[in-house]
Amino acid sequence: MKIKSIRNVKNLAGKVVLLRADLNVPLKNGVVKSDYKIIAILPTIRYLLRHNLKIIVAVHIGKNNTAKPVAKKLSRLLGKKILFVNKIVGGKVKATVAKMAAKDIIFLENLRFDPGEEKNSKKFAKQLASLADIYVNDAFAVSHRAHASVSAIKKYLPSYAGLIMEKEILNLHKILEPNKPLISIIGGAKISTKIALIKKLAKKSHRVLIGGALANNFIAAHGFKIGKSLADKASIKIASNLIRKYKNILLPVDVLAAKKLNSKEVEVKAVNQVSKDDIILDIGPKTIKLFLSFIKQANTIVWNGPMGYFENEHFKHGTLSIARVVATRSTGQAFGAVGGGETIEALNLTKMENYIDWISTGGGAMLAYLGGESMPGLKGIVK
Repeated sequence: MKIKSIRNVKNLAGKVVLLRADLNVPLKNGVVKSDYKIIAILPTIRYLLRHNLKIIVAVHIGKNNTAKPVAKKLSRLLGKKILFVNKIVGGKVKATVAKMAAKDIIFLENLRFDPGEEKNSKKFAKQLASLADIYVNDAFAVSHRAHASVSAIKKYLPSYAGLIMEKEILNLHKILEPNKPLISIIGGAKISTKIALIKKLAKKSHRVLIGGALANNFIAAHGFKIGKSLADKASIKIASNLIRKYKNILLPVDVLAAKKLNSKEVEVKAVNQVSKDDIILDIGPKTIKLFLSFIKQANTIVWNGPMGYFENEHFKHGTLSIARVVATRSTGQAFGAVGGGETIEALNLTKMENYIDWISTGGGAMLAYLGGESMPGLKGIVK
């Protein structure tokens, strides 16, 4: 595997770089609520500044939000003036770029304000490319999308990986070529988004530990009742095919169940004792013990998806138990990688996130990369 990294390019001084960043942060009333992704991009921007480049930052912030609050936040964190341009392409942007000096930074408006972005329009990509001399993709989180600013644009500019992108690929590659045994932990709700991931990891893993609402489909596929728990016929059929093919998929042996979603009356039940009016909301204590016994044997760990309804204090124990042992096992004893918004949110509750070797910046992109799916944003950059 070879990565075309911006770090390997010489004679950068004075050039204009179009930096595609992943700064899709939560906003409330025009205020940035989490600056994690903005802090993550700082090393790449500082690297480009050290090499005297002129920097154009291109981002998406949902579909309807202006990028201006993010530009302001980046300016404060960087301690440097950033000029926000309320356009993406066109005469105003070109005129602003023409006036740039070395180490200047301009920040474009939300890319998704232009319909050409999500259509992977060659015309829009060519307009973006005309602003710069080189292109740097540091937005791993959208690199599984065939969008103009990560895919088509590479036809028109010399293209490279940024520092975050390079780290993402190098660290996730350790899952694809693991120091065995590899233990994969997969939770969450939608099985349809994780079929490729489960198939790919099952071939490499000593065990694949399944939790969350995802597990309901597997439990039902074994013929056990799951009551009113989240599941559907199509997903149960998929789960049935997976457990028939892969014998190393490990399911919960007991669960926490309640009659209502926010009930304080919780029962621990074996998976064969769930009644028709129960809702499965977490893995049980025997399952936690079983899962932890395998995680403690691992030399490589990958985790994506919570083990239950962790947002409720009555059903967070399974997820947080897994989070703590993954963190404890990582950084030395094993290589641990974690990804997915809810997974990271749960990990943060333990205050042990710094123990994890790699926390991926991409949820869907991480699933796609590890699942061997198409990654349009990496084509030509990672070989």
